[in-house]
Amino acid sequence: MAYEFRKHYSPDEARALLPRVRHWLEDLSRLRSELEGADQALARLMKPGCDAGGEEINRWVRLLADIRSLLWEFYKRDIRIKDLDRGLVDFPSLRAGKEVFLCWEKAEADIQFWHDLDAGYAGRQPL
Repeated sequence: MAYEFRKHYSPDEARALLPRVRHWLEDLSRLRSELEGADQALARLMKPGCDAGGEEINRWVRLLADIRSLLWEFYKRDIRIKDLDRGLVDFPSLRAGKEVFLCWEKAEADIQFWHDLDAGYAGRQPL
């Protein structure tokens, strides 16, 4: 049978990654806030007669690179970020040979729910 995802997590495997996932989500949130500030600083420098180079553009590029690096941590593991503000992520898993997502958000202490690939958050069911 052909599956959509390369990696499938058991609940225990996904749980073992939660400390790292929490850390990555916290870093992404912080970097996103910093990027918003850098965007505003660059917008002021984009006015005619201003120099848009220098440290501000270097900071902006570094922030984008750091965000890309963190997103890569999720991508290479097939973990899907569904809502960055809520810290909602899905781990591909198998239930009775069918691909599903183990669903978790940062407000939850543990992975307790799953849903079909196309069901989304509203379709969550207890493990």
